[in-house]
Amino acid sequence: MSDNWTAVAMAFVALFLVGGIVSFYKQGLKKGALLLAVLAAMATTAAVLWW
Repeated sequence: MSDNWTAVAMAFVALFLVGGIVSFYKQGLKKGALLLAVLAAMATTAAVLWW
């Protein structure tokens, strides 16, 4: 499990970014939400590949 701490951290980053997506979308910042969606997808991919 000690080797997977980076993957766990990346998963939490992805969840944090998803919260940002919701917040940005509610504020009408659709381009910002799109950017965060891309970053969340990258963080999720990094977590899966690191695992």
